Amino acid sequence: MNALLSFVSAAFWGLVVLSILVFVHEGGHYLAARACGMRATEFFLGMHCHIKLSWKSKKRGTEFGVTPLLLGGYTQICGMGGAEDELLAPCLALVQERGRVSAADVATELGIDVERSRELLATLCDWASIEPYYDPERGEREGQRDYPETFETVRRDGQLLTEFDRGHDFTEPETTEAGSPRPIEGSADDFLKAERSRTFSGKGFLKRTVTLLAGPLVNILLSILIVTSGLCLVGTNVAKNTNIIGEVTEGGYADEAGVRPGDAIVAVDGRSVSDWKSLVATLREVLSEGRSFTLTVERDGRQIPLAVDIPEGATGAKLGITAQTENVKLSLLESAGVALDYGKAVVQFALRLLMPQHTMEVLQGTSSVVGISAMASEAASQGAYPLILFLAFVSMSLGIMNLLPIPPLDGGKILIEVIQLVIRRPLSLRVQTIMSYIGIAFFVFIFVFALRNDIVNIVMG
Repeated sequence: MNALLSFVSAAFWGLVVLSILVFVHEGGHYLAARACGMRATEFFLGMHCHIKLSWKSKKRGTEFGVTPLLLGGYTQICGMGGAEDELLAPCLALVQERGRVSAADVATELGIDVERSRELLATLCDWASIEPYYDPERGEREGQRDYPETFETVRRDGQLLTEFDRGHDFTEPETTEAGSPRPIEGSADDFLKAERSRTFSGKGFLKRTVTLLAGPLVNILLSILIVTSGLCLVGTNVAKNTNIIGEVTEGGYADEAGVRPGDAIVAVDGRSVSDWKSLVATLREVLSEGRSFTLTVERDGRQIPLAVDIPEGATGAKLGITAQTENVKLSLLESAGVALDYGKAVVQFALRLLMPQHTMEVLQGTSSVVGISAMASEAASQGAYPLILFLAFVSMSLGIMNLLPIPPLDGGKILIEVIQLVIRRPLSLRVQTIMSYIGIAFFVFIFVFALRNDIVNIVMG
């Protein structure tokens, strides 16, 4: 029963922590995309699923919601998928002229095969320039895995703005509804250019990079904010430099020798100690010898010698005691320094992970979502403040690790943007896909190794 409760607690708090961090991360991408004038059709907490609870913003057009698959989240920013094609302009013009058209009709009109026409229509759907039409008579339904056979125009106001465009006004008399013909009055190429300008791919290098950076940066800033404010306002427990024992680990060498919390250790193996610093130094030296020794403790005004039984040759053993602690509130600069020092440590961890000679060594200390969930549960059991601090440190790790230059992470996407800037042309979709598959394989390997670590830790206690 206890094992079941521990599992439920870990699963619950793991979902809480990861859901908050994913929400913040995706929120950063969404806000940056909107600020840069990009269309964003969906913002969901949870992975893609046809079962969802959602609400659509009339002002922004974005569908906000949550799905049952809470280990993730996504923001659908227009123009991050699909491929460029010289027939996009005539394809969009055809849909605008007819209002509703099938992939087969597009193929016939443009003199191409149906597969290519579907790719054109899918790209325009990704831009939110058109939308799929689900015909119930054909058994099609919204949320199905594949696109339907037919596509249609989207609702546009008098200025040809869609519900996802800033400043749209559907009260104008020239507004046309979805599925209604709205022939292009000017050049098809100019209309396509205007549509592309409202997507991710239609923006410049700077705006695309800002949008990709926003998610990780929000995670990092959230971590710094929580840690800094927490250590300033609530403080943290720090060890007192005294020889008085705070806690004794049950079943440890000190516990078996009879050491109790509140005892003052005055001598280790006959050597006097007066504070925690000298106590730790002397214990480290004695324990390294791998032999039994005597602790002299002061209890109720009396000095009591206690025999500590260490198995012969057990070098590096731990006594099982902790110091007394006191709550200390740090200054603003000291608190920020703690957050930045942790961020620096995560950066060093990430860099060592990418060095082949250190990869396996670094992986020994990694945890998967299972380990994070267990740690979240443990932090929650200690109170709200430890849980919030834990969330902050995980947020820092998530933000920095997402900046690794490995697709499909945000850092990998930024790497692709830099490569395209240097070579002055887009990387082919095939090359980007191959890069993403390599990155996914690498992270599957890391996940499996981290999961192994978690299982070993759970089994070994």
